[in-house]
Amino acid sequence: MAVVVGAGGLGMVVARRLGLSHRLLIADRDAVLVEQHCADLRSQGYDATAIACDVTSPPDIAALADAASTRGKVRTLAHVVGLSPAAKDFTAIMAVNLVGAASVAEAFLDLLEPGGAGIFISSSAAHMQDVPAVLQPLLDDPLRPDFIAALAAELGAEANANQAYALSKAALNRMCRRLAPAWGKRGLRIVSLSPGLIASPQGAESYKHSAGKMALLEAAPLGRECSMLEIAGVVAFLASDQASYITGTDILVDGGLIAAVRPGS
Repeated sequence: MAVVVGAGGLGMVVARRLGLSHRLLIADRDAVLVEQHCADLRSQGYDATAIACDVTSPPDIAALADAASTRGKVRTLAHVVGLSPAAKDFTAIMAVNLVGAASVAEAFLDLLEPGGAGIFISSSAAHMQDVPAVLQPLLDDPLRPDFIAALAAELGAEANANQAYALSKAALNRMCRRLAPAWGKRGLRIVSLSPGLIASPQGAESYKHSAGKMALLEAAPLGRECSMLEIAGVVAFLASDQASYITGTDILVDGGLIAAVRPGS
């Protein structure tokens, strides 16, 4: 079985791809939306079950883990949910993108069967800047009760949505590296996957409001956005036995964007 967390555009493309070889348990905070998506999948022959889950709610995460445990062996965890800078809320972005992801990783460590993998969708934004050394110990402890307040205090005036997004994704990548030894002792793998610019309706709309994003597209060596199908294909590969020696690292799928804008990093 695959547990897919997040029923947005990319989450559902990932679910469809994993559903070719897995039974599916799909979680999203929008209970109506995720049930509609699962009903559509079932009408097409997929084995898909929906569950409401807000990753900022510990009881919801516990309920998700319990639901997964009662449905059989969990082979793959695909954590896709995330907030972009468009959310314009430092606290919400950190809570969903980092604290939520860390909470889900912790909850599923005991549920994944040996040989299984956790794949956490990150972003090429994680590679756009180096994480200041002073912030690293704090970002590496996202489950401490006062984590977000402490980070905001440390950042001061820089505690904004753009900074939250970049730091949350960089910390997510660090989390997957940090947890790899503990996961490996249980026969499990954990990786982050950092897409670059993805072609989607929401992404297309954002070009109207961000000259900087258009500049990034123009800088990408392949000269185009990535499709959601391409990202889902990488997720499926990372979940497969073909990737059985890949863990504790980030897979950058960005059309060469970071190589172009940060050639010396």
